[in-house]
This record gives sequence, structure tokens and C-alpha cells, in this order.
Amino acid sequence: MTDPALTATPVKRRSGIGRIVTASLVGTTVEWYDFFLYGSAAALVFNTAFFPTHDPLTGTLIAFASYAIGFLARPLGGLVFGHYGDRLGRKKLLVLSLLLMGGATFAMGLLPVYAQIGVAAPILLTLLRLVQGFALGGEWGGAVLIVSEHGGARHRGFWASWPQAGAPGGNLLATGVLAFLAVVQSEEAFLDWGWRVPFLLSGVLVVIGLWIRISVSESPVFLQAQAERAASGVKEKPPIVEVFRTGWREVLGAIGLRFGENVSYYILTAFVLVYVTVQLELSRSLALNAVLIGSAIHFVTIPLWGALSDRIGRRAVTLVGAAGMAVWAFVFFGLVDSGEFGVVTLSVTVGLLFHGAMYGPQAAFVSELFDTKVRYSGAAIGSQLASIVAGALAPIIAVKLLSEYGSSTPVSAYLCAAAVVTAITAAVVRETRGRDLTRGIRD
Repeated sequence: MTDPALTATPVKRRSGIGRIVTASLVGTTVEWYDFFLYGSAAALVFNTAFFPTHDPLTGTLIAFASYAIGFLARPLGGLVFGHYGDRLGRKKLLVLSLLLMGGATFAMGLLPVYAQIGVAAPILLTLLRLVQGFALGGEWGGAVLIVSEHGGARHRGFWASWPQAGAPGGNLLATGVLAFLAVVQSEEAFLDWGWRVPFLLSGVLVVIGLWIRISVSESPVFLQAQAERAASGVKEKPPIVEVFRTGWREVLGAIGLRFGENVSYYILTAFVLVYVTVQLELSRSLALNAVLIGSAIHFVTIPLWGALSDRIGRRAVTLVGAAGMAVWAFVFFGLVDSGEFGVVTLSVTVGLLFHGAMYGPQAAFVSELFDTKVRYSGAAIGSQLASIVAGALAPIIAVKLLSEYGSSTPVSAYLCAAAVVTAITAAVVRETRGRDLTRGIRD
């Protein structure tokens, strides 16, 4: 028998789903480009330009600490953007998040370094990183929700996974620019001024993203909820209060679903740069190109995982990714240790494929956990709290473990444990595939 939720007629929409997806994907790619650019620069440049020390690993650890500060601002961004996104609409807040992120990244490209202005340099860099984190805290929830709420239930996993592809898309773009500069510039030129180029390029990318994002219509599900709220005349509690009053289990579920995915992504794409260049003493180009190729394959396969979740369920696909990552954690570094470009690339790519199985269905999965009136707040808060306990700490913990033990085995154990958390969460939360996103509007 066909699930009636899968055949229900979706709310009438004004913009075609393809246009909505394109706007979300382009904007999200630009924002993740900005955010990941900092992570790559922290591993390759900022440890000497802004946080100079005698020990390379110590300088990298401090640079990653500043990288993590951006994550601390993300829950605040999630709270603010979630509240106003549930009250004013998804589109307005998405435009604002893009402007904040792009402005902060462009300003980073103009900053003087430690040798020029001393301690003021890392302070200014850290403040701009906070602005980045605040902006990204509101981006994820809005981007996936505006797609989820425009499309019907049958293919929601596929369509909603495209904004997810913006993460590897942004990383691909950031790593690609850095890899290109590594080829055409000397090491001295790159460390002197070349690293500024990709940060300044953000200004052009933001203009393109805004032009596309402004052209789309507001979520029809939100507009329906807004009309119902106005017609009822009932004063409602702030969305954040309602989320923790009625949806705290769903918030915990969102955190658990994102935990292993967050940890694995930053180890596979940020920490691996440190491991290859500092621990193995191999070239920067080898590490960047391996991540570049892996990110390209990751970008293409994320929507395929989302489409698979439309057929067999969000939980099943997430479990495949989490279980695979738990095992691959103990294979990954052994392959990287070979120092062979093809083997290193294979290790990163397979890891990112398992990550994609967790990440692809996640947009629909988390969106479907919450009711319309609090969906932006719930999705943003759950995802951004996970970013603190998982993504922010992952490179720092990994570098500390490597520094303490001089071995990758503790890092593998950490990665495995994080994947197990997501596997357990996926096993216990309810299946959401095909749920009606208009529920809760009249509740």
C-alpha cells in the first residue's frame, strides 16, 4: 500500500524547485568556501603569519583554536537566525547570512599579520572568525529548510541534499584555489601575500550568490504558517522557548545525527592537511590535491545518498555511513602513511563517501523532525550545538592526540567513537521519510 504522505499534494509553490535548489546550493557553497578557507589557512599559513611559535604543532594548535572560536558563535547565530527565520521568513535571513559571511572573509584578506602590528593581528582575525561563525550558524537551517519546504515528500531527500553538497563544493573551491596558488607561486610568495587572494575573491563570489538568492520566493510552507498565525490572533511563545518545551528530544536527535558526521569531516579535510605536512613532512600540494579530488567525488555523490534515503529511509542510509566510518577510521591513517599520492587520495575519498552517507539524508532528516512553527529554530540550534561539541573540537583534539602520543591510533579511536554516537542515534530516532511538513501549522 502506498504511504499517503508520499502521495499528498505539496503546498503550492511560486518558484520552481530547480531554481530554489540552485539558489540554496550557490549561496551555501559561497558560505562554506569562506568558512573552510579559514580552516585550510589555519593549517597552512595562520600558524606562522598570525600565531608564530617555535614548535610547528603548537602554532598549528593555536591556529586551530582560533578556528574553533568560529564554531562557538554558531549556536548564537542559530538562535538569532532561527528566531527571526521562524517569524520573518527563510529568505531574508539567508540573504543576511551571506552578506555577513562574505564581508568578514573579505576583511580577513586585508588584515596585517603579526609581524606588522603584533598581538592586534590575531585579535582582529579572531573577531572576524566570530562573525563568520555567527553567519554560518543561521545559514544551514535556512538553506535546507527553504528547499525542503518547497518540494514534495516523495523526492525531498534528493532535493534537500543539494544544499548539503554546498559544503564539499565550498571546500572544493577553497582547496582548489589554494592548490592552484601552491603550483604557480613559490612557498615564500604564498606565505607572504598569496594566501590573501582566495579571501579577497570572496567578495566576487558573494555578489554572485546574492544575485541568485534574492531572486527566489519565500517558502510556501512558512507563508501558510504565517497566514494561519495572523488569522488566529493568538500571541505565541518565542520559537526558542517552544523548541525546548516540546522538541528537546528532536534537538538531541539532531545533535547525535550530526556528531559523527561533523567530527569525521573536519578530520578528513582539515586535520589531514596537518598530518601530511607536519607529521609525515610531505608536500602541501599532495595533501591539498588529495582533498581536492575527494571533495569533487563527495560533491557528486551527496545527492545520490539523499535520493537513496527517499527509497530506503533516512535511518538506513545514515547507519551505512556511520558504520562504514567507524571501520574506516582504523584504515584511513595506515593508507595516508604510505605517502603515495594515489593511496592518500583513495583514503580521503572513501572516508568522504562514508561521510556523505551520513550527510546526504541529513537535511531532510532534521527538517522532518520539527514542526513548521519552530523548524528553523530547532534545526539551527540542534545542528549548531553539534558543531561545538563535534566540529569545533575535532581538529584540536586530533592535533593534541597526535602531539601527545606521536601516533594516529588515538585519533582513529576518537573518529570511531564519534561515528558510533551517530549510529546509535540513527538507530533510536524515528524514521521521518515522507512526513508532511505542513503539520503543526494549526496545532
